[in-house]
Amino acid sequence: MPWKPCTDLHPVDLLSRVLPHNGEALAGVRMVQEGGARGVQLFKPTQALTFPSSQLFINCAHFPAEFSIVATLKVPQTRVKKNEYLFAVVKEDVDQLLLGLRFSKNKVHLIYRGSMGRERLSFKRIRLADNHWHSMVLAISGHHATLTLDCGIPLELVHKQPFPSDLSTDGSRFHIGSRRKWKGLFSGLLRQLVLLPGSDATSRVCPSSKPSLVDLSVPTILSNLPVKSHMNDVLLPPYETEVRVTVGSKPACTGAEQGQLWFDTLKKGLFLCDGAHWHSMLQDKDRLDYVDDYQDLYTTSETQDIELFQIPSVGMFAAMAHRATKPGSAIYRWTHGHFQLYQNISTFKAQAWKQFTIGRKMFLAVSNSVGPADGKQELSVIYRWSNKRLKFLRYQTLETHSARDWEAFHINNEAFLAVANHRTDNGNHNINSVVYKWNPGTKTFEVNQTISTSGAYDWEFFTVGPYHFLAVANAFDGISTQTDSSIYIWLGGAFQLFQTIRTFGATDWEMFQIGNRVFLAVANGHMLCKRGPSLYTINSTIYELDMTTKMFLKFQDIVTYSAVDWEFFSLGDEHFLVVANSYDGSSYSLNSVIYRWQGYEGFVPVHRLPTIGCSDWEFFTSAEGSYLMYSSAKAPLSKVFKLRIH
Repeated sequence: MPWKPCTDLHPVDLLSRVLPHNGEALAGVRMVQEGGARGVQLFKPTQALTFPSSQLFINCAHFPAEFSIVATLKVPQTRVKKNEYLFAVVKEDVDQLLLGLRFSKNKVHLIYRGSMGRERLSFKRIRLADNHWHSMVLAISGHHATLTLDCGIPLELVHKQPFPSDLSTDGSRFHIGSRRKWKGLFSGLLRQLVLLPGSDATSRVCPSSKPSLVDLSVPTILSNLPVKSHMNDVLLPPYETEVRVTVGSKPACTGAEQGQLWFDTLKKGLFLCDGAHWHSMLQDKDRLDYVDDYQDLYTTSETQDIELFQIPSVGMFAAMAHRATKPGSAIYRWTHGHFQLYQNISTFKAQAWKQFTIGRKMFLAVSNSVGPADGKQELSVIYRWSNKRLKFLRYQTLETHSARDWEAFHINNEAFLAVANHRTDNGNHNINSVVYKWNPGTKTFEVNQTISTSGAYDWEFFTVGPYHFLAVANAFDGISTQTDSSIYIWLGGAFQLFQTIRTFGATDWEMFQIGNRVFLAVANGHMLCKRGPSLYTINSTIYELDMTTKMFLKFQDIVTYSAVDWEFFSLGDEHFLVVANSYDGSSYSLNSVIYRWQGYEGFVPVHRLPTIGCSDWEFFTSAEGSYLMYSSAKAPLSKVFKLRIH
């Protein structure tokens, strides 16, 4: 029999066509596991989630006249928009929708270009947005369309016009999870999306022992659930559980939850509900796997910040910003694998240190948050390292206002220093923070630019390609901690507003890169409104720079407890974030958490470290190994942990 065009089409796994086969991260896509199954969550209509139709219809530039679509998805009821697309085929040059499968809260629509123009097949009273997994099979043949949900009774529609046999796909592209635009972007989890030309796929997947999770062609990375390693003593979040992982708050335990499990990720415990009470099944380990308690550093006061730095031919140092004014703050030197006191410096409720170099000169700036006495002018101080006396000496003073942070950076071989002014003496938080510039003639810092801030807590400078950015963490506007923090870009010799992001008592920005991807993590301290109680158990958020929209877009929320610092570090090919949890509303004794980068899954918790009023984390390496160090704002004790690498 001679070959005929459009008769050699095979089943197509549309989702596998856009997901990397090796499990590498893909911008705008995150893998999430809920309800015992994995799916991908989409954050933007990126080009990586599209492909030309010609890759499918090689010998036939027409969409098949008979086909079925198998989709497995999970959509939270609170997220669904008016209409969201599972996929769309769009003619690129005129931005014309040729075919699209979309849904709303109670309807499923197949939209296509027919002989009379735009046609639509609508299945009503189909409830997909209920926060449960569903598998649906849509089959099209001539005048007939059937929709089978979770292998139930098929719902059939008879249309006046048959599905066109001449729907040209020439010059078109498939868009997975969108219609090429932000509007209509799929907000749920997508596990399976298969196009089966020429036949009804219902008989291939139904009946099924798991009708809501039928498996015709699930991408490999989504089909294989990981198995807990017996080599790791750390209890990882469970995968096979119908109880959602809750951080910090205990779920109800009634007859409806009897026999279910709850995993407390912060306290690292597994609990079973007996219908009335939660019973512990696994206790905390006494030993932290891969992290050893290495050194207790007893200080003369509570510590707000640690600054680690190297002085060539001298060694590594840690400058500690102490709360007490007597004897002030301290500088420790790393000697024979431990920190030892090296120098005391008079400070006044010091908040932070910043070390920087200009040419061959090395400086250390401290942010003092009060004056030396009541009514006295508040001054922050820059110290210079003396190679002759081998210690830091006072060099320049600058007027500041409850200063919380210094940030030093260079642009075009010019040196700058930015201070985060938190509030004035009369309690006004809406004040100017200042960017100073080094004057090579006078060899001092001079005011270069003032930037309006609201209870500023932190500056973060970073560079992406040829562009320089400066991000401020605004914590309080005088009424609420729900305020905008801002990112500025260097243009025309000054910083100009680039983007604002709503934050909640923001205390820290941490910029980091993984491969060619650029991220910004904000530590949200607490949520305080004009009315109502303060909330300390809130999300801190990781944002990713999107090169298409030229904006930082939300990548991942992580529940934190009055977070005051993020620290990013890498060990070999693995990347980590550690958060400083300081307060949960009742206690300062909390676990701070180390998160590991897992590609599609984002950052997942892997280690928990007991801390007291944790105020800062710093990562460092020496000849003896790799370490994490934290400071406490509530106890005169800082600790060093050694990371065991295997």
